[in-house]
Amino acid sequence: MPKQTKESKTAEMANGKEQSPPIFENIEENLNQIQSKLGNSPDLIIRYYESLDHANYAAAVYINGLIDMERVEDYITHALSFDSLQEKAESAATALERFSFAKGKALSIGKEKIVEDQNSLLEGLLSGDTMILFQGLTKAISVSTSGGEGRAVTEATTQVNIRGPKDSFTESLSTNLSLVRKRIKNPNLWIETLTIGAVTKTDVSIVHIHGLANEAMLQEFRKKLSEIHVDSILESGYIEQLIEENKYSPFPTIFNTERPDSVAGNLLEGRIALFVDGTPFVLITPATFFMFFHTVEDYYQRYDVSSLIRLLRFMCLIVSLFGPAIFVAALNFHQEMIPTPLLINLASQREGVPFPVVIEVLLLEVTFEIIREAGIRMPSPIGQTVSIIGGLVLGQAAVQAGIVSPAMVIVVSLTGISSFATPAFNMALSIRLLRFVITFVSAYMGLYGIAIVGLILIAHLCSLRSLGVPYMSPVAPFAAGDQKDIFLRAPLHFMKIRRRLLNPKSSVPGTTTQIRKDNPHEN
Repeated sequence: MPKQTKESKTAEMANGKEQSPPIFENIEENLNQIQSKLGNSPDLIIRYYESLDHANYAAAVYINGLIDMERVEDYITHALSFDSLQEKAESAATALERFSFAKGKALSIGKEKIVEDQNSLLEGLLSGDTMILFQGLTKAISVSTSGGEGRAVTEATTQVNIRGPKDSFTESLSTNLSLVRKRIKNPNLWIETLTIGAVTKTDVSIVHIHGLANEAMLQEFRKKLSEIHVDSILESGYIEQLIEENKYSPFPTIFNTERPDSVAGNLLEGRIALFVDGTPFVLITPATFFMFFHTVEDYYQRYDVSSLIRLLRFMCLIVSLFGPAIFVAALNFHQEMIPTPLLINLASQREGVPFPVVIEVLLLEVTFEIIREAGIRMPSPIGQTVSIIGGLVLGQAAVQAGIVSPAMVIVVSLTGISSFATPAFNMALSIRLLRFVITFVSAYMGLYGIAIVGLILIAHLCSLRSLGVPYMSPVAPFAAGDQKDIFLRAPLHFMKIRRRLLNPKSSVPGTTTQIRKDNPHEN
């Protein structure tokens, strides 16, 4: 037997394998062990079976609520049909032969495996598997029967579109994977599953298209996942925060979506998707800044309409980021930039307002954020009512009370509405955060401060990487051939070449899409 190294022992301890006792020959001892470790939980179901000749004694064990009851009944009926087993008693006289006989029958149900230690037994149970234990054997049959109650596939709630498929991911990992499989019917769609979380044992799946995803990126992504050592993974946001390269940057460097067509589109561009069991949000990497302002609907409409809408989104980005700051700077430092009639009008509106302009902005911005947060957290009908009351009644009352000026209400409202034009919610949150910082700077330094902050932001964005890919690509570094799908969207028949900066290693056989010839990483 090979001698274990210190590293292998440490790895086994981390995985909990070193302390895992084997399965006992006495079936009652095994069942007592399971009940004891699960705290005699009432959802642990044990069903005993005995052959007609009283020569075999077995038990089926599963956890109610984690299993598909119909599959369990089929499995048990097939694997433990001792009536037919008795007919083959002569050929399956020993316990091992009867075990092999039952295992062969279990194959007709679905995925099955043999477990030989207590930890694997428990992990299988907690994953929704059904275990068959036999008296006198130190191993058990495990069949995947996970299922139970789950949410139906419905329309996406955070990424709504007018034209396009209406399905979205659910909390079921297998359902989510099947939604992508239905769209990419290609054997090169490869799925790797692993478990993360010492306590929660959450299943996650790495999905990519073999041949399109860059192998170096895949290795780096696997390495990042393997370095996660936490107790729990309750949502994909945990993993997103643990593997992002720039932890102190306000900008998200990993894209998330709940739309299967969005995942399929990104996989076809050579990206990698990460599915996490129990959440409808799928992570996509590498991500670039411009991804957060594109939607899958852009490709379902004509190029001219899509291009116009994209330009509108980028204009809304500028308004939502710099709108209040420019207003504050113009009123405090650069009145000469405002036409005289408008300046007189603004001054007359602010007559009687007791606060400086920047305090006025912050009062309205904070009020707007409170109304928005309250509207999100409340039930839908009440949330809409709160938004109406907050937006109309409270705003009008604040103006009449002389707390804020009407022009300021217009600026903050326009800024808030512009922020909703950003398709990615996490990017919209980052812009909201930065808007406060830029407004503070503009109150002390005017347009010079805005210019300085803008330059710092551009430099910061250019320094970011997502799985090694420049965050601002293909604008910085500039790739002329990749500009067809950034600010504008070219007609589809001009978009048959994959992006250079994603470094696809090869094309999928049978496809017409090609790799750019100037790709320095192309073999």
